[in-house]
Amino acid sequence: MQQSFPDTGLFSVTALDNVFKAGMARMTGGISPAGLVSLYCTWAAHLSMSPGKQVRLNEKALRKSYKSFCHMLASASPGEEGTCIEPLPQDRRFSHPGWQQWPFSQIYQNFLLTQQWWHNATTDIDGLSKAEENGLSFIARQMLDHYSPSNIPWLNPEVLQTTADQGGANLINGFQNFLEDMQRQLSDKPPVGVENFIPGKQVAITPGKVVYRNHLMELIQYSPTTETVQAEPILIVPAWIMKYYILDLSPHNSMVKYLVDNGHTVFMISWLNPTPKDRGLDMDDYRQLGVMAAIDAISDICPKQKIHTAGYCLGGTLLSITAATMAREGDDRLKTMTHFAAQVDFSEAGELMLFTDESQISYLEKMMWDQGVLDGSQMAGAFQILRSNDLIWSRMVHHYLLGEKDHMNDLMAWNSDLTRMPYKMHSHYLRSMFLNNELASGRYLVNDKPIAISDIHVPIFSVGTEQDHVAPWHSVYKLHLIADSEEITFVLTSGGHNAGIVSEPGHKHRHYRISAKKDQERYIDPDNWLVNTPIKEGSWWTEWHQWLVANSSGEVDAREPGKQAKYKPLCDAPGTYVHQV
Repeated sequence: MQQSFPDTGLFSVTALDNVFKAGMARMTGGISPAGLVSLYCTWAAHLSMSPGKQVRLNEKALRKSYKSFCHMLASASPGEEGTCIEPLPQDRRFSHPGWQQWPFSQIYQNFLLTQQWWHNATTDIDGLSKAEENGLSFIARQMLDHYSPSNIPWLNPEVLQTTADQGGANLINGFQNFLEDMQRQLSDKPPVGVENFIPGKQVAITPGKVVYRNHLMELIQYSPTTETVQAEPILIVPAWIMKYYILDLSPHNSMVKYLVDNGHTVFMISWLNPTPKDRGLDMDDYRQLGVMAAIDAISDICPKQKIHTAGYCLGGTLLSITAATMAREGDDRLKTMTHFAAQVDFSEAGELMLFTDESQISYLEKMMWDQGVLDGSQMAGAFQILRSNDLIWSRMVHHYLLGEKDHMNDLMAWNSDLTRMPYKMHSHYLRSMFLNNELASGRYLVNDKPIAISDIHVPIFSVGTEQDHVAPWHSVYKLHLIADSEEITFVLTSGGHNAGIVSEPGHKHRHYRISAKKDQERYIDPDNWLVNTPIKEGSWWTEWHQWLVANSSGEVDAREPGKQAKYKPLCDAPGTYVHQV
């Protein structure tokens, strides 16, 4: 009988592929060249088989050329003003008055017409899926934004005027800014001004104690400021993609301080910043060592009381997984569940889906396999690309061409306090959520058994933000279709993924919409909900506080952290994990 042996050459070949792709991924910022080439070939093939679309694009090119020519003639006539195309509302690149003067008006109008033509060229093509069209349109926009006339100093009237007014001092200052940024980047230092927002000194200073710690997280219990508190404590589960203290920034905009001052016992998870030795941590470790360990500790500290829970972004997704698992197992310790810009259905997860097809995830996995973690700067780069106009090109113009200094604030400093993610966990998260949408379809396994969001029956408070590029509010709203809660209160607030959540009372120009859906009421689609739900001025925080009180059972004496012998204070808040770099 012939004995078979494993092909040892197969392992060396696979290792060679992994090492090669890992090295390439670091050079390309984790963006798969194969995915881009595949997308381009798909577009070119379908466009080549669509002669009608080609005729239409040629016709549009002629029309836009004619518009541009007419605009040039009109601009040459004294007293004639006007535009043939307006920038999109969020596009502020051409807001300076100098862009309305010839020849700059002609330059930026031609750019916008070209940008519009490429949008037409990459959309509405027979045979292309919506995801492919979104990807193509996004890539075309990124390439065009790179060559925007606003980024070219001799084509930007604001730069030219500033240079003339300052005798070129702005360019000297800009070059110094560039050298300083490069020096800090090469020496792995944070941006200028971050030193004024150190956790425990200027931010994350709400008094409290770390009452529990394991390898993955520290649990902070905050000190009360009122004589009595609501009976049910609050557990907040932040995303581990960034540090927790976005919810405890400066005293004036700290959600934690607001809750404590309004009579709530607040607990916060502060996650470990993983290193390559933590590469094997997975999603279930975050569930058990994170959320469940915190719930067990709080149940001991506040015996016989159910728990209000809140999860931010990825923390909200993990909280939903935990709540569904607890419901399946008959664990009824949760009183309510709140989502801050969190998704459970990832079928329409916005522009992040552009980075989460099989080609991209497989490519990214090779880099994480090699490093053991996904580095914070690599993840931050992906988020910057989603908002390249605001976070890359606009900053370049103001910082390097106009010579202006960045004015650091607490939210910006927090955003630069980067964290890492373990290889195994992040791979599992990307595949199970973004690629396969297992949680929404009832195929996500916990302990080898599927869980269902529909098993969660506690009242839910869900917050979406109007300008969210990470968790679009239409996607967050899909919770209405999946959850079987007795009540879902949905809030849509102004702002983006972070600024919309940090929306403290007294913040100017804030507004929100809110409505509650009982289990017997019919579903309303998000667009009709938007039209029929009135705008309220101010902060949604007050609504959440009132909702928590309405879903509580009364008041008890305030709880000082560390009273139980088992949970004696380990250190003062903000703890030690928040300082890990």
